[in-house]
Amino acid sequence: MLELYEPEGALEALERYLTAELRAGLVADVYLGYGLSETLRREPWPSPPEPCPLPLVAARIRPEHERIRVVQAPFRIGEWEQTWAAEDYGGAVDEVRAAIARGDVYQVNLVQHLSASFEGDPAGVAAALAPLAPLQPRPFAGNGWAIVSASPELFLARRGGRLWTMPIKGTRPIGEDIEDAKDAAEHVMIVDLERNDLSRVCDVGSIRWPELMVQQELAGVTHLVSTVEGRLRAGVGLAEILRATFPGGSITGAPKIAAIDHIARLEPVGRGAAMGALGIVHANGDFELALTIRTFAVAAGRIHLWAGGGIVWDSEPEAEIEESWVKARPLLAAVGGGGVGSTEPPRSGGAGFAGAGAENVRA
Repeated sequence: MLELYEPEGALEALERYLTAELRAGLVADVYLGYGLSETLRREPWPSPPEPCPLPLVAARIRPEHERIRVVQAPFRIGEWEQTWAAEDYGGAVDEVRAAIARGDVYQVNLVQHLSASFEGDPAGVAAALAPLAPLQPRPFAGNGWAIVSASPELFLARRGGRLWTMPIKGTRPIGEDIEDAKDAAEHVMIVDLERNDLSRVCDVGSIRWPELMVQQELAGVTHLVSTVEGRLRAGVGLAEILRATFPGGSITGAPKIAAIDHIARLEPVGRGAAMGALGIVHANGDFELALTIRTFAVAAGRIHLWAGGGIVWDSEPEAEIEESWVKARPLLAAVGGGGVGSTEPPRSGGAGFAGAGAENVRA
C-alpha cells in the first residue's frame, strides 16, 4: 500500500506506483487529500492545523472483482463538537463577501468541521451510510486511519478518451425545488471553472456540457448537477490530469487559486479527508473519483465530518449555516451521536452502539 504525506511530487509518485503495480485483473483504490492544494497557494499565511492524522495520497491494489463487504459492525459515537461557533462561521461569510467586493474573488467555499469520540469498527459507519447510495461505498483504511464516504458527487472520470466531471451546486432539503437566482449564479460559476480546468488537458474545441443544472435527489438532499466533458489529449497521464483539475472547483470557489488562499486564511482547521477525492483507477488508465464531500474520517479515537457551501456576494450568514446543516443532517441521522449545540441538527438517537447485526455482502 502507498501512503504519502508530503504534497510535492505526490501525484507523480502515485502515477509511478500505479504504473508499476497495476495489471489486468487488478484495480487501485485511491485517496487524494485536499492538502495537496498546498502546492497551488500563493499567499504566505500558515495553513490551518489538520484535525486528524491522514496521508495526502493513499493507494492500494486489489482484485478488480473483489466484492464489497458492507459489515453491520458495532461502533459508538460520542457528542459531536463544532470547531466553528455559528457567529464565527457567519463572520467568515462576511469576510468572503468583503473579498468579493474588493474584486479578490467571485466565490469561496467555506467548510465547517465536526468531531466526536469514536469506538468500534469504521466498517459499521459504511454500512450505516449505504442507504444514501454513495458513489464509493467501500471504506478505505490505512495505518491507523479510515475514510468512509457517502459522497454523491463525481469529481472526475475517464473512459478511454472521454474525461468528465459532474459538479454539484445548489442545495435544498429533500422534496424542495431549487429555483433561486443565487444558486443558479453560483452553479454557473463552477461549471465555467470546470470547463477551464478540463480544457488544460483536452483537445481544443472538445469541451461541452450536455447537462446543465439538472435537479437530483442525492444523499438525502436536493441538488443541482451538471455534466462537463471533453476529449482527452493523446499522451496525457494521470498526474497531469490531476494537476489540471484537483482540487475540484465546487469545493474551492472561483478563481480557484484565489479561493484556496482565502480558505487557508479563514478556516480554523484543515479539511482532512474532506474536499479531496476517493475512487478507483483501472489498469487501462480509466478511473472514477468521487469528491469527498459527505465524508467521515476516523483516526486517533475520533470521528470527523466536514460540511459547508459556496459563498457568493448575496450570501447571508444564517442561510449558509443552515445549508451546511441541510447537508450534514442525513449523515448524522445515519450514524448517530449526540447534538452539537445551539445550531444542532435533529438528534439521531443518542450515542449508543449502532450497526450491530448480521453481515451484508454486496456485489
